Amino acid sequence: MALRIAVVGVVLAALLGAWWLLQILGMPASLAPEALSAWLTSQGRVGPLLLMLLMIIAVIVGPIPTLPVSATAGLAFGVFTGTAIAASGALIGAMAAFWIARLLGREAICRRFPDNPVLARDGSQRFLTITILVTRLIPVFSFALISYAAGVTSIHAWRFALATLIGMLPMTFVFAGLGHGFTMHPALTVLAGATILAVMVWLPWMISRNPDSRLGHWLGLR
Repeated sequence: MALRIAVVGVVLAALLGAWWLLQILGMPASLAPEALSAWLTSQGRVGPLLLMLLMIIAVIVGPIPTLPVSATAGLAFGVFTGTAIAASGALIGAMAAFWIARLLGREAICRRFPDNPVLARDGSQRFLTITILVTRLIPVFSFALISYAAGVTSIHAWRFALATLIGMLPMTFVFAGLGHGFTMHPALTVLAGATILAVMVWLPWMISRNPDSRLGHWLGLR
């Protein structure tokens, strides 16, 4: 356990260092795509790396919205390149959040809810993969909250990464193309994320009360 805490501590220290670096380089206080785009393009060749770093921090920390960062990517580096940069940063951030939760929270959650099929080691991979894919397709869900929550479930890391990448690409491309400051209220994203988590817990329980459910068999929950 001490080793796990140490690893997470290193990750968090790296995040603080990265945020400090962004401030030293003059990142604007405003997260408006126009302001961020102007700053990134002024940084020359390191601009794409700084954008990726900002996206990683946004995903792991949570309160920083990811949509303006995606819009900034399109403004600063073009739709296709910007999408690739933003998606790469988001995927790295999502995997970091996933492993932080898995290393620190999974065992405790499993002890608290030992009979929940979503948490069991032989839990339904299909159900979990579909859930992650759907939440990534709809940008109202908190990217960070879903990443952390997935870490305490039984979903395989490669399935989480694949569902995250496939699910987020369409909207990342759209917002990189729009290149404007579309934002979601933080409370709305957290509420939506909490709702889908409640469904992830409630649905297996309901299906367990109806063993012959076709939905339960298809999702692999029975």
